[in-house]
Amino acid sequence: MSEYPKSETIAARGEWRDAIDHVALDYEGRFLRRKRLVAASGAGFLVDLPEVTNLVGGEAFVLSDGRCIEVRPAREPVLVVRGPSLPRLAWHIGNRHTPCQIEADRLVIRADHVLEGMLKGLGAQVSAAMETFQPEGGAYGMGRTMGHEHGHSHHHASDHHHEHDHA
Repeated sequence: MSEYPKSETIAARGEWRDAIDHVALDYEGRFLRRKRLVAASGAGFLVDLPEVTNLVGGEAFVLSDGRCIEVRPAREPVLVVRGPSLPRLAWHIGNRHTPCQIEADRLVIRADHVLEGMLKGLGAQVSAAMETFQPEGGAYGMGRTMGHEHGHSHHHASDHHHEHDHA
């Protein structure tokens, strides 16, 4: 069995030059700690980072021999949302804790038929596309929307109860 080159470090955009190859990763794939990846050339390598890392593209995996493999965002199925009230539509997307790429004239979310139906019901024009996905960073961690936390635990030993509207 052949041994794969290993990367235990990431070089930020502008801190590396002359990549030998690149790897295209979708939104989920750019959130990693340990994984075997395959570069565009077909060469495999191992990623073994000290902690979970959120990559946006433009970084490089630095192999143990000093060579670099560039990280590029991959195209993936998304929904492009347009409409007369983008802030209102963005609020409804955010209320469902859904990552969203916010631009001046459109919103972009990962393909989801339930959200597509909801947004169309709110008057949005929604179209499917294959694009790179770069959502806004989450407020609570590593540039990602990190689930349903609001700065406190939902698991209490006391009788503290509260409800959230998830309509």
